[in-house]
Amino acid sequence: MALTPVPVALRALLDSVPAATPAETLPLAQCAWRVLAGDIAALRTQPPFANSAMDGYAARADDLLPGRDLRVTGESAAGRSFAGSLAPGEAVRIFTGAPIPDGADTILIQENADGVGSATIRVREGAPRGKFIRAAGLDFGTGDVLLQAGRKLDSAALGLAAAAGHPTLSVRRKPLVAILATGDELVSPGDPVGPDQIVASNSFSLAALVEQAGATALDLGIARDNHPDLAARIEQARAAGADVLITLGGASVGAHDLVQEALTRAGMALGFWKIAMRPGKPMMTGRLGRMVAVGLPGNPVSSIVCGHLFVVPLIEALLGMPAPERDRSEPGILGRDMPANDEREDYLRSDLALTEAGWQATPFERQDSSMLGLLSRAQALAIRPAFAAPARTGDPCRIIRLR
Repeated sequence: MALTPVPVALRALLDSVPAATPAETLPLAQCAWRVLAGDIAALRTQPPFANSAMDGYAARADDLLPGRDLRVTGESAAGRSFAGSLAPGEAVRIFTGAPIPDGADTILIQENADGVGSATIRVREGAPRGKFIRAAGLDFGTGDVLLQAGRKLDSAALGLAAAAGHPTLSVRRKPLVAILATGDELVSPGDPVGPDQIVASNSFSLAALVEQAGATALDLGIARDNHPDLAARIEQARAAGADVLITLGGASVGAHDLVQEALTRAGMALGFWKIAMRPGKPMMTGRLGRMVAVGLPGNPVSSIVCGHLFVVPLIEALLGMPAPERDRSEPGILGRDMPANDEREDYLRSDLALTEAGWQATPFERQDSSMLGLLSRAQALAIRPAFAAPARTGDPCRIIRLR
């Protein structure tokens, strides 16, 4: 079977997404980092009135001649505006955010005014008309579309929705991602480890990545290398209403690699299998009804690299976010010489340093896909295209920053 190039595999995976998850309405306080299901328009004007951007005195620009005295007739504070109107030769003490009194057209900041008695100020330096005044509607007006569907609600977006008057928001339901580790050799952390066994780690790594991407992770535990156990866990994912089932391990061609066969028996329509990448070659995808199935390699590094390249974009597609297929890499330069590459695209764990020439990625000498310690220290993945010619230190490359 020919190896599928990474961009082709990603496009095929995203094309398998049946639809974005349905919308749900939540209180604003529960919407942090959720994804909008529809556009958000302002329900009010912000600011609703002209107000001062500085502490000082509301006045008329024509009155602000250096050395001239003005009579202070009142005060305007946030939440307590000056009720009267400003006449020539008068000023109103004003504070940041307070409404501009009628008749005033500028703000004399307090640093440019000297007190003369209890109710008089002397102008030290004038201010042009409109200085330090925020006009009504400066930020937005009623009906303005402020946030578009597919936007993840970070702190700035959430604050904007609140300022626009929205107590609730329509957001995408978090995709449910079921994660199933497979293999007789696996035991859970803390359980006794037999002489031929290892501690399962991939489920925890993938769950963290899934949650960070905006989905909910469901741990299905460890399935043993037999069809009844695999079938029962697959059915558990279906019964839970999972949008995605991620299997870890067992997707290769060995006598004990039963995952693909188990998924096929359960009704999976195979999408693709075997990717032209390293690490991560034995990855596969398919559809089980409305549930997308993703079979990741059992090696810990392979599963996490594939998670960054495929699972995160898949979750973004399920959330209705824009351009989940976008190139997530950025320019960099190599920090060491590299040999020519074969037909598989390499994703090399690397140190990262910011130099005058840009981000310099130095691949670790060892790249074994079982070594989580190296991955935990890596700051980036340096990408070596398939059939790349030998490269020298300082040559351009593409990188994916991990943190």
